[in-house]
Amino acid sequence: MRKKLRRKQVLEFFAKLEPTKIGMEACGGAHYWARELRALGHEVVLLPPQYVKPYVKRNKNDSADAEAICEAMSRPTMRFVLVKTANQQAALMLVGTRDALVRRRTQLTNMIRGYAAEFGLTAAKGLAKIEPLLARIEEDANLPDLAKKLFAVHAKEYARLQVEIEKLEVELMAWHKHNELSRRLVEIPGIGPIGAILTVMKIPNPQAFRCGRDFSAWLGLTPKDHSTAGKTRLGVITRAGDGALRSVLVAGATAVINHVRHGKGRPSPWLLALVRRKPPKLAAIALANKNARVAWKLMVSGERYNAVRYNPACSQAGAVSEGRVAALRDGSAPRPSLTSRSTSQGQATAMTNA
Repeated sequence: MRKKLRRKQVLEFFAKLEPTKIGMEACGGAHYWARELRALGHEVVLLPPQYVKPYVKRNKNDSADAEAICEAMSRPTMRFVLVKTANQQAALMLVGTRDALVRRRTQLTNMIRGYAAEFGLTAAKGLAKIEPLLARIEEDANLPDLAKKLFAVHAKEYARLQVEIEKLEVELMAWHKHNELSRRLVEIPGIGPIGAILTVMKIPNPQAFRCGRDFSAWLGLTPKDHSTAGKTRLGVITRAGDGALRSVLVAGATAVINHVRHGKGRPSPWLLALVRRKPPKLAAIALANKNARVAWKLMVSGERYNAVRYNPACSQAGAVSEGRVAALRDGSAPRPSLTSRSTSQGQATAMTNA
């Protein structure tokens, strides 16, 4: 049957059908429709668009796409997207809104620095230098009145963004504190609260992955395979899957690598050897890959992170104090602001994507 439906006709049409299997591409609004159709008793599966594309025979239109979806969903080895609940999507919206405000703040600070440089006013790197720069601009008698007015507009916008970001970070930390899995994941070196929160929000069903290697491959942290004729040819990482979660894991791993290169912390023999023989960026990718596998193991097993198991050096040095670990699990350990750029290890991993 080929029937074109308007948006308001979808639920009315499917309400009259017997329970059946429905396939849709995992695009904007797909999770909402999946929840609504499931409420009517239907079985709904969401397919990644990149898995549907190979089944489009020729040309791009709605009819060809629908036929490709029907063909793709019938494949026995097809992998589907888990339907998210309304609460899960609201939590993801919290993270996405904060990311958008952080990007807007970065754009605004770059604009302030650029305009100020045109009048001979510069400042060192870091968000902490923006407010002193705005104060110097306000006190500079040589600036034209029009320029001062415009800088004042930017200063108000910057102050508003700071307040909004701080409010959202309080919400995120409260979510982290009340989620037991997020508190367990944050114990992994290189995964801070944001990384743990994103992992929990974006992976509601870790059992869907057969092993930790499949999870890291889904994140795009494994090499691209272009082997043929029995010859193994591996390239750069695939960068498939969720880019936001991958970038957070890589940023956290980069912070750990920087500490190791400066002789700080108690790195494992594996990490020390890796840093010696590989460039920092490659070492960060390898560590992010390992952290993703460890995180998957903790999610599916319900275990806590065992520092001695993954880092034998901790057994010789005493590892981390029990009080600190307990406080970190409960979300009550003193942490700097998520927007801090301090070079200390706790601050470097507290926020991995600011």
